[in-house]
Amino acid sequence: MNQPLVVDLDGTLIHTDMLHESALKVLRERPWATLFIPLWLARGKAVLKQRLADRSRFDPASLPYNEALLTWLRQQKDAGRRLILCTASHQSIAQSIADHLQLFDEVMASDGETNLSGPRKAEALTARFAATGFVYVGNCDKDLAVWSVAHRAVVVNGASGLSDRARAVCDIEHEFPLRASGMLTWLRVIRAHQWLKNLLLFIPLIAAHQFSDLGTWLSLVLAFCAFSLCASAVYITNDLLDLESDRLHPRKRSRPFASGLIPAWQGAVLMPFLLASGIALALWVNVAFLQWLLVYLALTCAYSFGLKRLMLVDCLTLAMLYTLRIVAGTAAASLDLSFWLLAESVFLFLSLAFVKRYAELALQAESGAVKAHGRGYFTSDAPLIQTLGVTSGYVAVMVLALYLNSEEVLELYRNPTLVWAAIPFMLFWVSWMWMQASRGNMHDDPLVFAVKDKASLLSGLGFAVVLVIGSVA
Repeated sequence: MNQPLVVDLDGTLIHTDMLHESALKVLRERPWATLFIPLWLARGKAVLKQRLADRSRFDPASLPYNEALLTWLRQQKDAGRRLILCTASHQSIAQSIADHLQLFDEVMASDGETNLSGPRKAEALTARFAATGFVYVGNCDKDLAVWSVAHRAVVVNGASGLSDRARAVCDIEHEFPLRASGMLTWLRVIRAHQWLKNLLLFIPLIAAHQFSDLGTWLSLVLAFCAFSLCASAVYITNDLLDLESDRLHPRKRSRPFASGLIPAWQGAVLMPFLLASGIALALWVNVAFLQWLLVYLALTCAYSFGLKRLMLVDCLTLAMLYTLRIVAGTAAASLDLSFWLLAESVFLFLSLAFVKRYAELALQAESGAVKAHGRGYFTSDAPLIQTLGVTSGYVAVMVLALYLNSEEVLELYRNPTLVWAAIPFMLFWVSWMWMQASRGNMHDDPLVFAVKDKASLLSGLGFAVVLVIGSVA
């Protein structure tokens, strides 16, 4: 007899946990409501799940489904087998997913009184299928209580040794292996490649030609580490708050949290550790640097919780976040902040922020989207964003030209006239970046793209060579 297949949801049918998803969605949309979570939890998990489900709405089509399992379930369905979705998630969530998939004959889930997990799920399924028995599809040790009363088991995404433990209580009908996640996955989580942007901290020291003080270099290295750790904490926070938007994005859907390769709760645990470590290092550098780092964190939190959804304000904020690295580097090196460096940074980084947004809008327009999900733009805004960005980039070139005619240049360079040769390199690079964005080649953060791009690297090398020759010739 083809016994019914009872399928778990969290970590089995989907590569995520809907309790964590609901909590994160409430945190993003109604942050004040998270203050009640301890009170709801004190009344039991069933109450917590109901309260979170009542306050969060999600798109079931965007969830990271286990496609291999879904394919197998559809085959079983076509063979005449009954499928039951049985989950500890709240009834409204389970029913929404079942309605979307159009696959299940029945839904069993938690309500406001009963948390359908572990032994309670085993009791409910034993009573429901006393006549026929059932095969249970699960993914973790909590499911051992259910497998012990099931006729057979289907093990999905099982951690090391789970299959052996399941086999000890019942026969295994089928297995779906755990998706591999190693060191490279965790480097993607913390966005280690984005640390390249924190090299901007060294710009004030280089611009001031202060190369000989080893103590200052050490301070900047510590500042770089502090900024990188805090930036990674910010990236994790953004990824956790942007799960739904990332899953609707052609490239971002493959990120570790959005795809479910790394559970959201692990990011929530790692984030405060990175943040605390970064702040401790910053305090070791000096108080002024710590203050600017805290300003950066405050602004990036404001960006994550609202500013990124405001048209134009998001790009201005991104430009300020880039610029704050320059300002923080000045503080770490105990240098005076240069007006010229500040002005150059604002306009150049504003152009790069527009590059980033233009590339995203152009990509989403190609996929047929009318409005950018989670942003304040229509995809039809892309041409105007392009115009604003190119203008900002050329203003940055003009600021550089004015700087090269200032008194500061006469003090820093032996041959100021030769330094003017840096202008063509800057003009080429700004134009090149926008050409690449226009051709759809901008698949990463603009600064990270530039570090990987040969033309950008050659432009940067030419720019640096001109400045060096101007200093010593």
